[in-house]
Amino acid sequence: MVMTKTELYGLFGNPVAHSLSPLMHNCAFREMKLDAIYVPFLVEDLEGAVCALRALNIRGVSVTIPFKTAVLPLLDEVDDSARAIGAVNTILNRDGKLRGFNTDWVGLAGCLGEAIEIRGRTFAIIGAGGAARAAVFGILEKGGRPIVMNRTVEKGEALGREFGCSFRPLNDISTIEADGLINTTPVGMTPDEAKTPVRRGDLSRFRIVMDVIYNPLGTRLLREAAEAGCRVVDGLGMFVRQGAEQIRIWMGREPPVSLMHQIVRRQLENKKKGVEDSRVQGAE
Repeated sequence: MVMTKTELYGLFGNPVAHSLSPLMHNCAFREMKLDAIYVPFLVEDLEGAVCALRALNIRGVSVTIPFKTAVLPLLDEVDDSARAIGAVNTILNRDGKLRGFNTDWVGLAGCLGEAIEIRGRTFAIIGAGGAARAAVFGILEKGGRPIVMNRTVEKGEALGREFGCSFRPLNDISTIEADGLINTTPVGMTPDEAKTPVRRGDLSRFRIVMDVIYNPLGTRLLREAAEAGCRVVDGLGMFVRQGAEQIRIWMGREPPVSLMHQIVRRQLENKKKGVEDSRVQGAE
């Protein structure tokens, strides 16, 4: 067998075809002059995938929907913040020992904190999944007050109890007193871009609205929030920041964050332009 020096990294998820993580990480690896490659793995069997991670000496992986919580018991160690969040989005493999981290909260808190001071402010968080857990944790870490909002009451209440914060059903959003609104659900993500988790009329009560979705960049939620006079934050900054933190964990080196941001934005803009061009051609 011919051994290669190329280090292998990847993405575990289902689906993964839509993800821009391979584009972002591979561009970063090339810029950093690393002999490494990042590939997406469509995972049907999570336990088998984790075994393959060890067997093939895959040096690190990103973990996305629907495995961020399910992967925890399959790891040797879990970082304190990831354990508190209850979700892992990053795995480091060192000599067959797997350690889990969560960089979602770092990306979210860093991106939101650039737009508004988090400390002392209240943020309504839509969702009760892995991204919502990261958002709640990040806001608490930065001194803010999260309110969990979810359609499924049981899941939302359980998340609120776990983190010691308030829960309100999503139908109560018109009565919520909060500085900001954060959507952590996939509602509005490609290809369901016509959907939104919140009625247009309920948005003007928030100073700032953030959507963790980065594909598309301008979700319907953010477009309507901007029209309502809110400051808006798309998911691109969070996506790039969490990816940059993954590279720091995997390699112990500083990644080219600006390039990563530029590459992903360009891809999203080109994709949007391609869609618009096809619509024009179809109308002619």
